[in-house]
Amino acid sequence: MSSSRINALTRWAAEQNSLNQATITLSPAGGDASFRRYFRLTLPGGDTQIVMDAPPAQEDSSSFVAIGNRWYAAGLPVPKIHAANLDDGFLLLDDLGSTPMQDLFSDENSVLNYHEKALALIAELQNRAGPSALPAYDAPLLARELDLFPEWCLGSWLKLPTPPSWEPLRSALIEQALVQPFVSVHRDFDAMNIMVSHDRLYMIDFQDAVAGPISYDVISLLCGRYWRFTKPQFTQLANTFYAQARRDGRLPGSLTAATFITQCHAMAAQRSLKVLGIFCRLTIRDHKQGYLERLPHFLDHLEDSLAALPEHTAFAEWVNNTLRPAITQRLAESTQ
Repeated sequence: MSSSRINALTRWAAEQNSLNQATITLSPAGGDASFRRYFRLTLPGGDTQIVMDAPPAQEDSSSFVAIGNRWYAAGLPVPKIHAANLDDGFLLLDDLGSTPMQDLFSDENSVLNYHEKALALIAELQNRAGPSALPAYDAPLLARELDLFPEWCLGSWLKLPTPPSWEPLRSALIEQALVQPFVSVHRDFDAMNIMVSHDRLYMIDFQDAVAGPISYDVISLLCGRYWRFTKPQFTQLANTFYAQARRDGRLPGSLTAATFITQCHAMAAQRSLKVLGIFCRLTIRDHKQGYLERLPHFLDHLEDSLAALPEHTAFAEWVNNTLRPAITQRLAESTQ
């Protein structure tokens, strides 16, 4: 980040608080996979705010502001947006602290406890925020996301051909997603995007929210980057969500728990394939570091989900016999 931009950011943050620039300090507060960067603004009295730097040439923050304001007005736990300068890409937000949910995973019981709380937060989102103002997570978008896998993981990184079993799986995963009720979907409901402040969970990084399948955020949470649940644990947590969604009408009474679990596994396969593609794209196109070593974890998630979809045994066997050895070898070569 250039010195001129940090000076402009500091000056703007001071103006929003009616202060002289010399009386405030900015310190780094993290970044993410995008071009956004975050700074902690310390005011003269000791109070803090978060300043988001989102260069408009790379990041359009209008959706973040629109969604954040709607969700905050609906009483959802998201940071309040105190000011926004979309022309320059500067935003001033509540400071929710420095504790993402994964930092509190001390043992299996704490993991289960926080995931149950996060499932309740998904229910809160789906019940309080209608999806009508959000872009649709439709068939073309689902297809574009799935196609990141053959384009970036197989083609650009591994130089592997796409197997014949890909097209039947791709079509089935899109179909399974579209038959589900559509709700407000955060779209990256991972532990890293859930901040814990004063024992309450808060959602951040919601700019890519869509109107999409009811199981998507459940899968983002249960098949995230920090934990791999056993099959009984996964089923228990998914059933917990299912039971609450049935009680409050988000899922129809005609939908059985077994069918919902199958839909969850299909959604998990879709997301794992998408993530494999995205992580390779982040590495190759965007020159981001630290993503390739996470591929085996999401490969585990993919194999878990495919094991529950017996009609796609051919693709599951290709993953085990071809994809996994290729990823293992490529990762070994990259560390030499």
